[in-house]
Amino acid sequence: MQIAGYDFGRIEIDGLTYTADVIIAPDGVRSPWWRKEGHKLQVEDLSAILAARPEVLLVGTGYYGRMQVPAETRSYLEKQGVELRVSDTRDAVRAFNALQQDAARVVAALHLTC
Repeated sequence: MQIAGYDFGRIEIDGLTYTADVIIAPDGVRSPWWRKEGHKLQVEDLSAILAARPEVLLVGTGYYGRMQVPAETRSYLEKQGVELRVSDTRDAVRAFNALQQDAARVVAALHLTC
């Protein structure tokens, strides 16, 4: 998978444009990606992500970084053996394009707006 471009509310992945939040896994893109609380990634929101068995999870917190990843979620992922990297979505996109060539199981969960 290759992310060709990202801007507020819009992302292009492998030639397709998405306008809702996405999960990018080795087996494909899932969109829209909904969370229990839109701007908070909770443990309950992780089932689709963990089904992809990531070694590294990149969470894009939005263009302005407003989505939060609470300590409980971070701790849960650590106990699952998942390396978590959290940044605004612009940085997460750059990291995804670089990391997917180095790590076998990289998953990105990206909030596209605020």
